[in-house]
This record gives sequence, structure tokens and C-alpha cells, in this order.
Amino acid sequence: MADSLCETGLPLGILPLGTANDLARTLAIPRSLPQAVAIIARGHLRQLDLGDVNGHPFFNVASIGFSASLAKNLTAESKKRWGVVGYALAAGKLFRQSRPFTVEITHEGTVEKVKTIQLSVGNGRFYGGGMTVEQAARPDDGQLDVYSLELDHWWEMLALMPWLRRGTHGNWQKVRAFPATSLTVTTRRPHNINADGEIVGTTPAVFSLRKAAVSVYAPE
Repeated sequence: MADSLCETGLPLGILPLGTANDLARTLAIPRSLPQAVAIIARGHLRQLDLGDVNGHPFFNVASIGFSASLAKNLTAESKKRWGVVGYALAAGKLFRQSRPFTVEITHEGTVEKVKTIQLSVGNGRFYGGGMTVEQAARPDDGQLDVYSLELDHWWEMLALMPWLRRGTHGNWQKVRAFPATSLTVTTRRPHNINADGEIVGTTPAVFSLRKAAVSVYAPE
């Protein structure tokens, strides 16, 4: 969808009919269809940035690791049947099987080699049916918000979950978080890249920001 919007230049009207409605939440568009339609009818446009990974634009977040495995294993049928609960059920099962892997992150002239279970690059605020990339993130703030979960044990994720939902996980000692406008991520072996719930390729991954790339009908 993001690709098509960039090509046509047409504005996007959002009806919250999806499983998680993360972009609608980010823009404070209500779940009520009549209210969402009224926002479109009022015609107020907001210019949004897009994240980009290897030429694939995304609204919310792109990730490598745990979330990419989740996107690959969470079927359309389970999304339809279980909704947001389906994310939680699949996530709990997959996380217990997750193992840290080594990534090399290059940004702002700095190279960092870390072991992580997930590296995420966010453009919007919400993703994954209720997780928050960063508590103050906006899809038009001119930056990407990056975090790496450098946990050793699956039970640490349980303790971290409330912070992930609030977007304050960057305060944890085992979470690396920073803003960026571009970065490159390499891994020893190819890892899937998940962008807004779809697998779009494998590492190495080059991330960048497309500023004010699309117009969206949003509340004033």
C-alpha cells in the first residue's frame, strides 16, 4: 500500500477494519467507522514520513529477529480467528524458542556489534497490536526510532512487556535505543526482514527515511 501511495500521490483515508489498526492508533483515528469516515469527510490532511528498508517503504515498523519470525508464522487464518489475541498466543510460543543472534549496526559513523533477539526500526508509534516503538514517536517527526532487545532469557521479556507497551523500554539496561535517519544492519547469515507485518526480504538491511512522503486524512 505504501508503495502505491508514493507512486500515485493520492491521499489515504483510513478505516479501522484491520487486525491491529496500528496506524489508525498512531494518528488517533477512532475505531468507530462513522467517526473515521467523518475524519475523511472533513478533509484535513497530514503529511507523514515513511520508513524504508532496502527500497520497501513502511508506515509503522520494520524488524529483524523475533518479530519477523512471528510475522512469518502468524497465518491470515489465525489473525482472522483470534485477532490481537493471536499475536500474543503466537508470540509466547515463538519467544521461548528464540535465541540471540549477532548483528552489526552502522549509524552516524559508528559501528556496533551486538547480540540481540530483535532489532526494530520504527517510523510510527504503535505496532504489533499494542506495542509502542517509543513513547514520543510520531510518523512526521523526521526520524526513525531504533531499539535492540539484548535479552538473555525468555522470562526477561515478560518483565519487559509493560515497558514495551508504554514505549519506555529504552530505559532498560538490556535494551539499546536511539534515534536515526539512516542505518545499515548486517548479520552473519541472512535473517528475514518484517515490514508492517510482511516479509520483504533478508539482511543485509539498509534503512532510511522518506520525509513527508504521503498524505493521510487525520484528525486536526
